[in-house]
Amino acid sequence: MRFIVMFTLLLAATAAQAQSPVERGRYLVETIAGCGNCHTPQGPNGPIPGKTLAGGNVLEDSPAFTAVAANITQDKATGIGAWTDQQIALAIREGKRPDGSLIGPPMPFEMYRGMADADLAAIVAYLRTVPAIENKAAKSVYRIPLPPAYGPPVTSVTAPPKSDPVAYGAYLAGPLGHCIVCHSPMLPGGRTDMTKIGAGGMQFPGPWGTSVAANLTPSKLRGLGGWTDAQIERAIRTGVSSDGRHLFPPMGFAYYKGIGADDMAALIAWIRALRAID
Repeated sequence: MRFIVMFTLLLAATAAQAQSPVERGRYLVETIAGCGNCHTPQGPNGPIPGKTLAGGNVLEDSPAFTAVAANITQDKATGIGAWTDQQIALAIREGKRPDGSLIGPPMPFEMYRGMADADLAAIVAYLRTVPAIENKAAKSVYRIPLPPAYGPPVTSVTAPPKSDPVAYGAYLAGPLGHCIVCHSPMLPGGRTDMTKIGAGGMQFPGPWGTSVAANLTPSKLRGLGGWTDAQIERAIRTGVSSDGRHLFPPMGFAYYKGIGADDMAALIAWIRALRAID
């Protein structure tokens, strides 16, 4: 009898801790994925109230292209409210719109292609709950040819087990958080140099000047090898460096502050496991 009672209590506790797809999607969008960092319009004082995920930000304006963030609210005329769940999922993971056209950079599809089915479905479920906001974002203009596709159709993807912190941390830093894309050098043609993951060096011009992506590797000379876990966590959550300096955008500190303790530990385990690059 005691065993039955304990087992019932364990099941109840597990059920209480389980997230619904919408809750999981909200967590991902509002923390590690930081979708609003690009898709929420920004004013002089940060995100514009009442415009969450309504798009319109000019993300990059270069000789190669002018990229404008799309409205991903449920507005049927200017957002994605008229899209099916499958169409939204295809746009996120493979960069294809319902009309067959390709979404261009800087959306990191080379990372999103590795997003697990369950997490992709959760994000779509959450996006369905985002209030419709009418906001017609300008179309992105690409002065370079886009490929016909970013790869073969993705079939099924499963996330690594959370019991393997390094592998799960790599999943957080890649398919979900795309930390790898900003914090690794870029090859000619715009692809991430996967031989130098975390080595930093990418430049990001903005109203603050030009910020340079940090070297995340355990290099003691140029990276985070001399930082404590607490210092790394503080930098991710608050943008305060180990020496007290305030780091610059586009790091989404407003989103990363909500990353769960277990996920943060996995991210740090992944950082510690990177190959040190000076």
